[in-house]
Amino acid sequence: MNGQELVDAVREERATELDRLGSDKYLIAATDADLERAPVLRTVAESAASGRGTFERWAEEEVGDPASAFETAAEREGDHFRRVVESLAALPNDDADAAATIDADDDPLHAALAETDGTVERLAACFVGRPLVADRTRLQAINFFVNEADEGRAELIRDLRSGAQARLQEGIGLIDSTCETDSDWEHAERGAVRVIDAAYDDYVGALEAMGVDPKPVC
Repeated sequence: MNGQELVDAVREERATELDRLGSDKYLIAATDADLERAPVLRTVAESAASGRGTFERWAEEEVGDPASAFETAAEREGDHFRRVVESLAALPNDDADAAATIDADDDPLHAALAETDGTVERLAACFVGRPLVADRTRLQAINFFVNEADEGRAELIRDLRSGAQARLQEGIGLIDSTCETDSDWEHAERGAVRVIDAAYDDYVGALEAMGVDPKPVC
């Protein structure tokens, strides 16, 4: 197996979950059906904040290329968080200290990332599972702001989505250079899938709590 084959395998294994995370029901679940600009931006900010602290810790615990990769990932998450919070604070009548209302623990990926152990699982969680989730969920945030005729915020989320896609490509090379045995590849797949499952389980739970069927209407 190689890095690209790992990504393809995870996409195929969790195709249904990823498709539903990219559906128009995602923002209903993420915002508790509060489809306004501030709640949508908060979901994006929470996602960025949830990874920053974990990646900083991993950078301290790992060595070599993985440590550098996690340090860079933490810096990017911090930048993404800052940009989204600035956009949130600029909304009319919104709290200027918007960051104070955002709790990274609210993001479903927080615990899944924090519980991931071992270098290859961590790399796959950070650079495969999480970008695959972000690619799908941020698409719905883009669509929301396009429909609101808020092109500035739509472009902001497009840029964050592009960053997730770039991280996925970076991860292919990192995992290629780190995985050496069949066991390594199994651990990498496990790390990526765990993150997707955490996001999907939260999505399903939120919709079912509102009496909404998470399955698409055909």
